[in-house]
Amino acid sequence: MPRKARIDAPGAMHHIMARGIERRKIFWNDKDRNDFLTRLEKILTETNTDCYAWALLPNHFHLLLKTGLVPIASVMRRLLTGYAVNFNGRHGRSGHLFQNRYKSILCQEDVYLKELVRYIHLNPLRAETVTDLKALDRYPYAGHSALMNRRKAAWQNTGAVLALFSENVRDARRRYRQFVKKGIDQGRRPDLVGGGLIRSAGGWSAVKSLRKARIFFKSDERILGDGEFAERVLSEAQEALENRYALIRQGIDLDTVIEAAPQTLSIAPERVYGPSKAKDVGRARSLVRFWAVRQLGMTMTAVAKELGISVSTVSVAVGKGEQLAKDADVSLEKILNIEI
Repeated sequence: MPRKARIDAPGAMHHIMARGIERRKIFWNDKDRNDFLTRLEKILTETNTDCYAWALLPNHFHLLLKTGLVPIASVMRRLLTGYAVNFNGRHGRSGHLFQNRYKSILCQEDVYLKELVRYIHLNPLRAETVTDLKALDRYPYAGHSALMNRRKAAWQNTGAVLALFSENVRDARRRYRQFVKKGIDQGRRPDLVGGGLIRSAGGWSAVKSLRKARIFFKSDERILGDGEFAERVLSEAQEALENRYALIRQGIDLDTVIEAAPQTLSIAPERVYGPSKAKDVGRARSLVRFWAVRQLGMTMTAVAKELGISVSTVSVAVGKGEQLAKDADVSLEKILNIEI
């Protein structure tokens, strides 16, 4: 069976899990863990990707991220590839470090944010990496310690999480900790691993009962949310995919985009390649990179290679290009006068 495509959109929230190959350790010591976090901080900052929760365990990790300037797939590709190369170099090993693809579940934020933050941050306690909640408060390799103000992590969006509990930060920390404490006895939560409304309706047995009553729900293992949310997400993802294929079928490629972006801003296409630092040229370059990544589906690595620039430069430009296109109400289809 072919793999299902990743589902993503600006502002989408993802619960991400990655395990070591054959369940082997991916973190052997604190040097490994610190290297991973340094790399994570750099990538999240460059891509304006929010992180609400995270936990590092010996053979896997959890992240709760919100898509920023670039797709989550690009963020994870940079994170996993860079870490694996460094890890193999440090420990004199070769070959794959991670098991298959990482798992990414698109989550309905307003319903599941608090539950997912608690679930992810309790992982070290469930895995017996720490002995109790007091030890978890101080554990430096999970986001709970940052929420408790025992660890500094500027790249973690602690403010958004604490605001769910109280406007007063001190009171918010107290209520958050009480909320986490109540979750200790819940153990593992299979209802938080995707499946549209299938999980949140009480599992397959409950859904089968509903189906006998001729009640049906949209479900997908890549999604955690109610049926309406799952339906909307899948519909939007399918629309984006169809638009991308329609552009490719009509012969739209990077060269076409490079011609179109300057046209939008009434500048000569050759200026996009030159050394100019003029604002209009910078905007055109941002549009090129945004349309190439978001609409043609090119990877940031491929765009960087084609244009002779760094991946981080592409990453920043994608976000700027998206905002520019939105403010100017321009699209690749409009500029090229094509229907998709």
